Amino acid sequence: MKKVYLLSLLIGFFLFLSCSDTKVIENKLEGGTSDTAISGYFKKHVLIEDYTGTWCGNCSRVAYAVEQVKLKTDKAVTVAIHDGNDPYSFNGIGPLKNLISPNQWSLPIARLNRMTVWTYPEPTNIQQVVNLTGNNSTLGLALKSNIVNDTINLNVQMKFKQNYTDLKLVVYLLEDKLYYDQRNYTNYYNGENPIVNFEHNHVLRSSLTNILGDPITGTTDGSNVPITLKVPVPANVTNSDNISFAAFIVDSDNKVLNARASKANVDQTFEVNP
Repeated sequence: MKKVYLLSLLIGFFLFLSCSDTKVIENKLEGGTSDTAISGYFKKHVLIEDYTGTWCGNCSRVAYAVEQVKLKTDKAVTVAIHDGNDPYSFNGIGPLKNLISPNQWSLPIARLNRMTVWTYPEPTNIQQVVNLTGNNSTLGLALKSNIVNDTINLNVQMKFKQNYTDLKLVVYLLEDKLYYDQRNYTNYYNGENPIVNFEHNHVLRSSLTNILGDPITGTTDGSNVPITLKVPVPANVTNSDNISFAAFIVDSDNKVLNARASKANVDQTFEVNP
């Protein structure tokens, strides 16, 4: 009799859950690409930070994997962070090293949403990246920029569909179409070594915020938070026509909740579900 009573309680509990209102769980680690889009919520992008170097013979493996991701989804925001004896080496990389791999630093290193290891070998784990995208984020971003007389005017709009605390915004300035020989110890790219005049894209040239993020205030349900940045074109940029931006929001654990990429001189709108 006692067993029947306990079973009835369990059935009643699950029926209660099934009848109660559901709420989208933000930043889930799997699935989401096939979820039914909920009106008013935002498209979810994944951030790929590719720690690389033109001198690094195995880094071409991750570069190839990034190209394969781009063929599978348009919701990947990619950043190439060069280090070492490299013409594109990013001088401010120190805080990222301390954050993601303080005890050992051996390239290539690939991180998803800043803190998740992209499983080796990356080209055979494309779905891991795609699974971090989705239809129903409770925060969205939209970028608007123009470059006039070597001055960058960038506006980052953030909109929230739930209450958040302890969020930070990171904004990167990137450059595409940088051509330099790439060392290649892999079979990718036909095994060519070096890959002559390899096209390096989404190369990190400057962090327009603290590289670990600037605090965001006013992150309450229904709020729209704008951030305006006005900076000169960095001296290390080869061609301002090839500038792009990546903006993303991290939580108190430094995990990316959503990200957005944009070319320069583009006025974006929020990717909100109708």
